[in-house]
Amino acid sequence: MKTQGFRDSRRVVSEWATRRKRADKADAESLNRIPSVRTIARVLTTTRDNLTKCETVTIAAIEGGIPLLVKTRDIIADFHRIIRRKAENRLASWIDRARDSLFSSFCNGVAKDIQAVRAAIVSLWSNGQTQGQITKLKLVKRQMYGRGKLDLLQARLIGAT
Repeated sequence: MKTQGFRDSRRVVSEWATRRKRADKADAESLNRIPSVRTIARVLTTTRDNLTKCETVTIAAIEGGIPLLVKTRDIIADFHRIIRRKAENRLASWIDRARDSLFSSFCNGVAKDIQAVRAAIVSLWSNGQTQGQITKLKLVKRQMYGRGKLDLLQARLIGAT
């Protein structure tokens, strides 16, 4: 490995291999433990290639025991595809499918503001740059809390860009 450009020591490789073995170990204790809601949501929405052996076994148990979660995962994946492929014509059929799922509250929000969602899907414009500037402004403002007025804030922001 050193001849191929690896610069770290054997210890780094050993620690990595140990962590990897522990993550892949699907023992009875980890399978008997009920995962948190957050963990279940993460493993259901993560691509299968990025999961450990234990997480894959957990997904198989969830899929076997709670088919409603599998349906919800598929609905979320379909929504992601609609957004990524800018397929706003599939939005109405997605709403019909999602109305009677665990994802219904989100679906109802999308249905209430369907024009804005369609515009967001097909529009080339994004407010990401604006949101980034606002976040930076708020960060600087919080760092300066109590120390200055508008003139000092303006000087700090101009110097930070």
